[in-house]
Amino acid sequence: MTRRVVGILGGMGPEATILLQQRLLKKVDAHDDADHLPLLIDMNPQVPSRIAHLIEKRGESPGPVLAEMAQRLEDAGATALAMPCNTAHHYVPYISVKTTVPLLNMVTLSVGAAARRLSPKSKIGILASPAVYFSRVFEDALKTDKFSALWPEDIDKMLIAIKMVKAAGPVPEARSILADAAAELTRKGADMLFIACSEFSLMSHDLIAEVPFIDTVDVLASAIHSHITNEAS
Repeated sequence: MTRRVVGILGGMGPEATILLQQRLLKKVDAHDDADHLPLLIDMNPQVPSRIAHLIEKRGESPGPVLAEMAQRLEDAGATALAMPCNTAHHYVPYISVKTTVPLLNMVTLSVGAAARRLSPKSKIGILASPAVYFSRVFEDALKTDKFSALWPEDIDKMLIAIKMVKAAGPVPEARSILADAAAELTRKGADMLFIACSEFSLMSHDLIAEVPFIDTVDVLASAIHSHITNEAS
C-alpha cells in the first residue's frame, strides 16, 4: 500500500501553519511518535503577498510560486496537498495544472461541512481578509449549496486585525475587532459564521458567538487526518 502523506504549502503566515499542525496533533490518539501522521511542509514566508496582489494591485502573483511549492511537495512524495491560507485558494488553478495529486481544498470542504448542518438559502457570515472578499474565494462554492455570503460593513478593519496578529499575535484589540464583526454578522441574519482567515483561527477557540461557526483550519485538519488514515470524512 502506498504510504499516504500530505504536503503543506505553508508560511502564509508561519504561525498559521504551526496552528494547523497543532490542530492535527489533537486529532490523533498517540502513545508514541510513530502514532502521529506524516507531513511534508514547505514553510515559505517569501510567497508573494496576497494582499498586495489582490487588494493593492501591485507586486508579483503568488500563483507561480505556489505551483512550484506544490510540485516540490509532490516530487517529495506527497499524496495530497493542503494550504492553510484561505486567500491563497484564489490561486488554486495554478497548482492544479502543475500537479497530479489532489488538493484538500479548505474552501469547498468548509462549505460542504456547512451544507451538512444548514438548509439551502442559509446565510454564512465570513470573517476573513478583504482579499478573500474582493477575489470572491467563497462565493462560487457557497452558490453550489444555494448559500449566500454576508460580510462586515468595514472590511478594511478586518485587515487591520490581521496585520496586528501577524505582527504581534492575537492581541486584545484584534480579538475585539473579530468579536465585533461576529456580532455584526449575527445581527445581519447570519445562520453560521466562517472563521476564514488563519490569523483569525488563532483566536477562534476564544470567540463567543450567538450562532454556530466553522473554523476552516479545523476543517482542513480533519481532511488531512482522513486522507492519511484513509477514513471517510
